[in-house]
Amino acid sequence: MFRRMALVLVLFFAGLGASSRAAELSIPFEKFQLSNGLTVIFHEDKSDPIVAIAIQYHVGSNRETKGRTGFAHLFEHIMFQESQHVGQDQFFKKIQSAGGTLNGGTSQDGTIYFEVVPRNSLEMALWLESDRMGFLLSKVTQETFANQQGVVQNEKRQNYDNRPYGQSRYVMSKLLFPENHPYNWLTIGSLDDLANATLADVHEFYKKWYGPNNATLVVAGDFDKAETRKWVEKYFGEITKYNEIKDMSPMPVTLTASRRAYYGDELARSPELTIVYPTVEEYSPDSYALDMLAELLGRGKKSPMYKVIVEERKLAPGAMVGQQSQELAGYLMFMVRAFPDKSLQDVELAVQEALARFESEKFTEKDLARIKARLETAFYNSISSVLMKAFQLARFEEYAGSAGYITTYLENLKAVQSK
Repeated sequence: MFRRMALVLVLFFAGLGASSRAAELSIPFEKFQLSNGLTVIFHEDKSDPIVAIAIQYHVGSNRETKGRTGFAHLFEHIMFQESQHVGQDQFFKKIQSAGGTLNGGTSQDGTIYFEVVPRNSLEMALWLESDRMGFLLSKVTQETFANQQGVVQNEKRQNYDNRPYGQSRYVMSKLLFPENHPYNWLTIGSLDDLANATLADVHEFYKKWYGPNNATLVVAGDFDKAETRKWVEKYFGEITKYNEIKDMSPMPVTLTASRRAYYGDELARSPELTIVYPTVEEYSPDSYALDMLAELLGRGKKSPMYKVIVEERKLAPGAMVGQQSQELAGYLMFMVRAFPDKSLQDVELAVQEALARFESEKFTEKDLARIKARLETAFYNSISSVLMKAFQLARFEEYAGSAGYITTYLENLKAVQSK
């Protein structure tokens, strides 16, 4: 049923590259590359006397291999400890003493670090980032490794093991993705893998993935471009690049039959149903239509999921539909956390009823226009600060192939049609 239903919202792009409906929004930027392969992007915005730095490493848990998982997330922690010329915890202290903020994050597809500082602290922040890119490993000792293993263990217990529904994503990933697929495991990885890893394994992973030729550095905000370029060349230019790195090809999933799994969660107080369909990778033409399909199915009180599950069947307080396209593959997920006294069998039947109703009743052009407007607005909101613009420029450069993809992204969004 769902395969046929999905065809209701099939994209076609007629001369998309020359579309007369070109997106009005653009983020002006300058781009250059150092001899060691580091891509650098400058975006000037003098509305506030602050500068955002974002450095996107093209390494997440999808660069790991089975039996050697959790390394990308581990380095997210290690890189805030110390490097050759920056003492223990001094990274935080120096940025915060200057009135700035900083953080980092790891996903299945990448790792990003960022700072927002007053403009007079930009040089210091660039030096700090360069030191942990080029001069980290001498401080990654057995003691450091063991200490951060303990930190990760505590994080897993807090965010997964001792949290209601904390294992749902793990079970879903194991069920949807084949054993050797890079999305088969979570970003936090396996604690057994980390326990069995050696210090040499950890060093090898860093040398392979954290070089300048596998990263994009974005500086956005109120700064002098000529002066900042000199700083970037001074601090980052001396870093040696590692091996040449090729982008991974998409690895979409095809299921030949439905798969089911049941697991007990002693911390959960209500039954939860998750249904997942494999879809396409990020920036694939169909991904834009699938994003809108998810909105049509589950967004708002007029959506079929809400009408059937919440209003009519009164099975749950809400229902969620999400479309997640990532670098290698994607999925469309339906999730319902039912009332405690309700049956998941009834919930599943209600989901199928909602899909059948959507297939028979379709949707209007007005519905589609409303969804487009909402997604466009959400995108504008996602670049409302210099830091968020830095994030988006870095992401488009690393994963879409160009920081200027913002215009193409909006064109593709607007080009979705209902037939």
